[in-house]
Amino acid sequence: MKLIKYAFFTIICLTLTNCNTEKHEFPLEKRYWDVNDYDDAILELRFGYKDDEKKPTFDNSEERIIVQKLTDEENFKIVLKDKELGLKHRNDVAIEFFDHWKDMHQIYQEIDRKDKYLYDIEMLAVWQYGLSLQLDYFKLGNERIKESADDPNSSRVKKNIESNIGILISNYTIYLDEINDENAFTNNGKIKLAEGIDKYFTQLIELYPDADYSGMKRKAELMLKKSESDKIKASLAKLIELIDSKQKIEAEE
Repeated sequence: MKLIKYAFFTIICLTLTNCNTEKHEFPLEKRYWDVNDYDDAILELRFGYKDDEKKPTFDNSEERIIVQKLTDEENFKIVLKDKELGLKHRNDVAIEFFDHWKDMHQIYQEIDRKDKYLYDIEMLAVWQYGLSLQLDYFKLGNERIKESADDPNSSRVKKNIESNIGILISNYTIYLDEINDENAFTNNGKIKLAEGIDKYFTQLIELYPDADYSGMKRKAELMLKKSESDKIKASLAKLIELIDSKQKIEAEE
């Protein structure tokens, strides 16, 4: 009788243990995630974790791959840069990825009682994924505007494209707002924030060298005065210098 009771108690314990250690499922076996995979992954990361349960991070050797997959730019580039696919199809996929990215922003936003980000590296990785995505998203959108227009060279088309580029620049400028919360980042977080400025803002300006960056420059100048991080300040100074160099070339032409 005691053996039966012991066995029954063991079964109960195992059942409870299995419930508490239930695995989160992600399509990790896939080389690239499509928009449907992002549907499932974002839903799991946003709502599938308990309040006191730590989410996947880069410094967790077992779960690192989840964040890497989530923020892998090749997931969208493999489709958006494939010129064998139709422009309308690629533009539609870009819109879906963009919508998913907006939802991804909610995953790693938690702040502790000391006003520090709990997941600053992961949050910035999501941010930078979006910066890269937007370069393709707006480029394809503008190409689609030209393709569907009766006169691709009309003033109306040019105005719409210029407006979209202006929105893109404004979206990038929002990234600089993170410097206002500089103290919420770890030292590694500040370095990663600066690396995002170095890499993606340079890509933006190289892609649209003739665009109006006056608002971005003003923001960068204000953040340069406010920041206490040498790494961030150096990146801001380089950004301002790059904008000035493009304006100088444009003036000489």
